[in-house]
Amino acid sequence: MLLNKRIPFSFILNKVKYNLVYVFIVSMLVVFLSNRFEMYLPEMPLTIPAFIGTAISIILSFNLSQSYDRWWEARKVWGAIVNDSRSFVIQLRTLTSKGNEAMVKKIAYRQIAWCYSLGQSLRGQNPIENLDKFLSQEDIEEIKQHNNKPLALLNLNGKDIRELKEKNHLDIFSQIHLDNTLVRLCDSQGKSERIKTTVFPVTYRMFLHAFIYLFVITLAISLRVDGLFETPLLLAISTVFFLLEKSATHMQDPFENRPTDTAMTAIARTIEINIKQLLKEQEIPQVYQTEKFYSL
Repeated sequence: MLLNKRIPFSFILNKVKYNLVYVFIVSMLVVFLSNRFEMYLPEMPLTIPAFIGTAISIILSFNLSQSYDRWWEARKVWGAIVNDSRSFVIQLRTLTSKGNEAMVKKIAYRQIAWCYSLGQSLRGQNPIENLDKFLSQEDIEEIKQHNNKPLALLNLNGKDIRELKEKNHLDIFSQIHLDNTLVRLCDSQGKSERIKTTVFPVTYRMFLHAFIYLFVITLAISLRVDGLFETPLLLAISTVFFLLEKSATHMQDPFENRPTDTAMTAIARTIEINIKQLLKEQEIPQVYQTEKFYSL
């Protein structure tokens, strides 16, 4: 999640520095060869690079649109996780019989752990790191046996709900409601994993880069002005194209631990605050704050 803070110029430059080096080399080479063999080169009208630039714009628009759809879908999935996590704890508190506060707290804390675990898993980090304050040692040892740690946490919550039903602390209709909420949480996890593992077609990027370099070459031949003015102009124009392409590339992978990611850590902290307040806990953490220009 980008914040209302100044984005460092170094961050922007690092995204396109290698592409700009290639553009600089290509443009200097084209300018040199154009001047050296000017008599052998036909006149190239500006309509040709203008046509290529239009094609680049169309491809960029499609790429940005598809990438934003993936990014927005990821955000909607985590919005559903927020809603279902709150609903899950409210249902636990209202549907279970009195005297089960300890079990309700255990399941609710496990739900907090699930949110953090899922975010860390999607980002390729250790999915059980820093979860010891929410889980018992028995739970930690249990989920270590599973490859999918968040799924193991949901399974443990399902077992405890079944135990409440077997001890008659939960009627059948209440169990169905809680199970439906678990199903929705599992569904949200599956959607996140689908976005994470679905590869965006790399042909868009390959074709787009080829078009940009072709655009630079044709524009350099068409302009035929002094290289001191032509090369900076080509760099400036191509920078815009490459920055838009990089933005699309980053948005299409919203779980890669980048500044453009879905702010899963901040969202999980919000869920933790909400659940602890529902449980009337005394120690409530602060809203996630960061000094950076983005939220984790």
